[in-house]
Amino acid sequence: MLKMHAGAAKALTFRDVLIHPSLPPNLTQNYFELFSLPQQYAVERSDLDVRYRKLQHTVHPDRFVTAGDQERRVSMQQATHINEAYQVLKDPLRRGRYLLELRGHAIEDQQTTHQDAEFLMQQIELREALGDIRRQDDPLQALDRLAREVQAQYRALESALAQALDAGEETEQAVSLVLKMQYFMRLQSEVQELEADLEDELD
Repeated sequence: MLKMHAGAAKALTFRDVLIHPSLPPNLTQNYFELFSLPQQYAVERSDLDVRYRKLQHTVHPDRFVTAGDQERRVSMQQATHINEAYQVLKDPLRRGRYLLELRGHAIEDQQTTHQDAEFLMQQIELREALGDIRRQDDPLQALDRLAREVQAQYRALESALAQALDAGEETEQAVSLVLKMQYFMRLQSEVQELEADLEDELD
């Protein structure tokens, strides 16, 4: 494996990988730095995918067949770091949470928002709609309508989050939006679970 010179203080970026493909990624970089992307919410998925494949190539096991144990272990750590970064950056919710974490606002998986009365009412209505699905004449069709509504609400929150983080840098609003997105993500999972149960019952 090619070693960096002792005096090299600059962190390796995706651009460095393109110029010197034998150089490994730097494990101390944040995910945006690793992919040489601006630290913002808006990410072009196709561009992210290209950068991911390039970075993965630099730590592919085939490149370390004759390397020592330590070099192979480091390459595995780098591959894991790249994969983790990619999984976060490609996911709208996880990317928003990560950006807020970089800005000093960590959000837990199960953290909820209770300060928005209108949103609380919306939660109640959606829960009631989900609970009534089995009593509908066509439960699967009713569930499909609900799933579309939930997805539309999630996409609207995603757009609002991009505006809050990139355009206005309104951190408090961004935190609230991420918490709402987490709720809709959990609701989407419940909708999918109910759909699977209903399909099993019809078989």
